[in-house]
Amino acid sequence: MNPLQKYNIPFVGLSFGKHVFHYEIDRKFFDTFQYTEIQNITCNAEVILDKKNNFFELLIQIDGITTLLCDVTNEPFDEHIQNALHLVVKFGEEFNDEHEDILIIPHESFQINVSQYIYEAILLGIPIKKVHPGIADGTLKSPVLDKLKDLEIHEKPKIDPRWAQLNQLLTPKKQ
Repeated sequence: MNPLQKYNIPFVGLSFGKHVFHYEIDRKFFDTFQYTEIQNITCNAEVILDKKNNFFELLIQIDGITTLLCDVTNEPFDEHIQNALHLVVKFGEEFNDEHEDILIIPHESFQINVSQYIYEAILLGIPIKKVHPGIADGTLKSPVLDKLKDLEIHEKPKIDPRWAQLNQLLTPKKQ
């Protein structure tokens, strides 16, 4: 059995209007995508399908906690993630996902698998630079931070005298 099969939403039998689907996301979900950047995750995904006459809209809302590795120290820390992804689903001759927020599926489709869109919504909710909060407030004790402090340059860099001469041209002269 395909582990992502539970993310199929059969939309053919649904009435017009909004329909809400809830999913609990954990580490196993990311294992199916072979994504290893997330150490652990406990996340809720709410998918709101708003069925219209000739198309439908998907709103995927993500809220949860994930364990990430710090980019500076490689120490694990928990990060709260919250994100939303909006997608308009239209019908056409063949599958087309070239547009960022428009998905075209074949006319004969009767269901949609939302696992890829949940995956994307979660990843887009993770900050690009992952920094342990203990670095900013000074509470993190790490050998990596100690080594970085040892390597820190403590003296002012010497200015080349040629640049010092140019600097005088920029300084307004007193009269």
